[in-house]
Amino acid sequence: MPTIFASAEDPSIPVHAMEEAGCASALAALPRQARNWAEHIGFSARLGDTLPVPGEDGRVAMVLIGLGSAEARARKRFGAVANLSVLPAGTYHIASALPLPLLEEMTLGWLLSSYGYDRYAGKPAPERALKQPEGIDAKRMDAIVAGEFLTRDLINTPANDMGPDELEAAVLALSLEFGADVSAIRGEELLEQNFPLIHAVGRASPRAPRLLDLRWGSQGPALTLVGKGVCFDTGGLNLKPGSSMALMKKDMGGAATVLGLASMIMALDMPIRLRVLIPAVENAVSGPAFRPGDILTARNGLTVEINNTDAEGRLVLADALSLATEEKPDLLVSMATLTGAARVAVGPDLAPFYSTQDDFAEALSTAAAEVLDPVWRMPFWAPYEALIEPGIADLDNAPSGGFAGSITAALFLRRFAATAPSYAHFDIYGWQPAAAPARPKGGVGQGARALLAALPKALGL
Repeated sequence: MPTIFASAEDPSIPVHAMEEAGCASALAALPRQARNWAEHIGFSARLGDTLPVPGEDGRVAMVLIGLGSAEARARKRFGAVANLSVLPAGTYHIASALPLPLLEEMTLGWLLSSYGYDRYAGKPAPERALKQPEGIDAKRMDAIVAGEFLTRDLINTPANDMGPDELEAAVLALSLEFGADVSAIRGEELLEQNFPLIHAVGRASPRAPRLLDLRWGSQGPALTLVGKGVCFDTGGLNLKPGSSMALMKKDMGGAATVLGLASMIMALDMPIRLRVLIPAVENAVSGPAFRPGDILTARNGLTVEINNTDAEGRLVLADALSLATEEKPDLLVSMATLTGAARVAVGPDLAPFYSTQDDFAEALSTAAAEVLDPVWRMPFWAPYEALIEPGIADLDNAPSGGFAGSITAALFLRRFAATAPSYAHFDIYGWQPAAAPARPKGGVGQGARALLAALPKALGL
């Protein structure tokens, strides 16, 4: 994989990062012209300040970055990030001596900020290349950035160009890059091979539903990732209003995120047996659409009453999770843009997760804080199990009442992962509603970097 860093031999512009409290002494150490310019502009190293400093020829000779204070950075994820939009194209290097965690934050933030989605309009953003800072693990940084950009590209692509066929093509392309094996079960084959819920959700669309299955690695503990691949969600016969349908191209954000994580794992050649399962469907409206009131039987034999066709994600995940548990992987993780209730609870920035194992949850939460990929543990609250048991069938896909929507969805999924030694479910949003440091507006990965950092401890690597 080609490096994302600029060549060490290229001429480059120095970037000086300084905290607000030490700004005066840091400026005093700069050449007089740079110091005078910074004082004239009023640069005070507040968090996020980015000041290009011109040289005698009028070109940018250096860049000053404000790191604010530790307290300010704690309130703003990726606070130590340059505002690349004010910098001209060119090659840069971080000239300041920074503690390694802060240097890693600044480097990753710079690289993630360089993302742009220009497939349909606009021009590619000017390239502001960065040289590899000393102490940075370039291979790991490459893997993380490439995986995150894959996730963003997949989510940002509109549904007319990112249906089940195109999602399958993306999985195949990833497999070819890393030498993985891929199989797909499509259309009526889903019924023949006992994936009835995936078939039911996707059968109304002319774009055939399918289950995508990627395998990589032959030794080590087994990790299975399951990602919701609903390429567009109309809500089915319980049709969404237009305002709720506008962002439904991102309803395959779970699939996009597990593919980004899989890319990171394979690029780093982690010693595990990796499996990725993606039920890829379009929840459309036509004569064959599944109906409210239908009772469907899942792969594992549980019956499900359909009380809302817009609660389709948990249905396709149920069949995929049932398949995953048949091999009893050491760790089973599902990721899905599953409920609006999760967003009401924690907003778009945090990735809520559920875990059947306290040790895993602790390792994940610790890793998430270290890599600035925030997660928040939610409870598999057993007293709410009754809410997903309608009486007429084993399970209800959309309990009435509106209480604890994310928890009841997670409890539903746990019924299909019950035999997994360790199961975790992420109810992600997958979208950045407004531009923020290192995260342009649009599709975004959540939880993948935290999981990557937690895997060594979680799997005993």
